[in-house]
Amino acid sequence: MKASVIKIDPEKPDKEKIAAAAKIIKNGGLVVFPTETVYGIAANLLDEKALERLYRVKARPEGKPFTVHISDLKMIRDMGCVITVTAEKLIARFWPGPLTIILKSDDGRKIGFRMPANKTALELIRASGVPVVAPSANLSGRPAPVTADEAMADLEGKIDMIIDGGRAEVGLESTVVDLTVDPFKIMRAGAIKEEELSRVVNG
Repeated sequence: MKASVIKIDPEKPDKEKIAAAAKIIKNGGLVVFPTETVYGIAANLLDEKALERLYRVKARPEGKPFTVHISDLKMIRDMGCVITVTAEKLIARFWPGPLTIILKSDDGRKIGFRMPANKTALELIRASGVPVVAPSANLSGRPAPVTADEAMADLEGKIDMIIDGGRAEVGLESTVVDLTVDPFKIMRAGAIKEEELSRVVNG
């Protein structure tokens, strides 16, 4: 299966192209798209087959959870998570941006959330109308791609569409911080340093 490739102006994303990509996600397909950090693979969290396919495509260990990418804070509440005081401080300072926060849901699950600082990504999530998971668009263990060409090198024939929105600005994966524990815990070092997080939380 050859993936279709669409080019998008990162400053003025074409709404028709975004709608076409969003439809693929909603219907269980996989779409590679740009964020400010690296390129990601979007899938519908509510579609079990799509998630199974995403695990296979990435060769990712079963059970390792995916981060939910959001376009507004309502999505966090819709998934049964409470935005804590610490989360509020970090969201106010770093979102949209390269920070993933892990919160606890009503049923005791830990869920990671990120709001990317990329117009194409935000429009795509919004247009999809479903919770979107989006790990980096590479095989597990390989470097995360910062261009559509790099993503295609790993995933050609395995996904449905690639949105080429130019080079990712940051080029480094998001920092992942667990806010279900106090003090917070860095689960993955990334674009935002621990000192910056501590300043905001304790300031």
